[in-house]
Amino acid sequence: MIDISVLLRPGTPEWPGDTPWSCGWTAELSKGSTVNLSQIAGSPHVGTHADAPLHVRDGAPGSDTLPLDAFIGRAMLIDLVPAAPSSVARHPTLDDALDAYDPARDGERLLIRTGASIAGGVFPDAWPTITPALARSLTARGMRLFGVDAPSVDERDSRTLEVHHALFDGGACVLENLDLRHALAGPYELIALPLRLHALDAAPVRAVLRAQPT
Repeated sequence: MIDISVLLRPGTPEWPGDTPWSCGWTAELSKGSTVNLSQIAGSPHVGTHADAPLHVRDGAPGSDTLPLDAFIGRAMLIDLVPAAPSSVARHPTLDDALDAYDPARDGERLLIRTGASIAGGVFPDAWPTITPALARSLTARGMRLFGVDAPSVDERDSRTLEVHHALFDGGACVLENLDLRHALAGPYELIALPLRLHALDAAPVRAVLRAQPT
């Protein structure tokens, strides 16, 4: 198995302005307590997480309604790091790479390695994205989940989050902040279940890839 979850700890980069991750101790054996007890706080968007439609739409389904079967199953990882750091959908080589993706053959889960990840401890200034049109095309082909190593499926300065909307409109789920540094391109089994948190706009995920049997 390859763990593709970002290590969640104090200092894991949060989206600028979001609530950072923190943890501490409420009871400690070394101080006379009968057990060690820890506590955590922070935004569910820090580290590897699944967005829910509620993230971009008032009244939409929250994190506890995310379909579990979308987060388990055959997946294709496409490595776009060698390509130009422009928009995925605007670069012909990247278009070709994604146009070749066939959910029926490759799996209904598509993971993209951009290299613009928080996994190294720094929040990136920018990252490549797909266009809403490509998102609609991918879901029309049968893609059920779209995952990226970047902090968002939309551009950093997007105010409309059109890629989120296009993916959710097409019935796809969204994974963000994956750590794909040690995963080679190719087919895998994805196991990335979101925590069952009631009515939030996102949920933390422990994501792993398992090699497909040959």
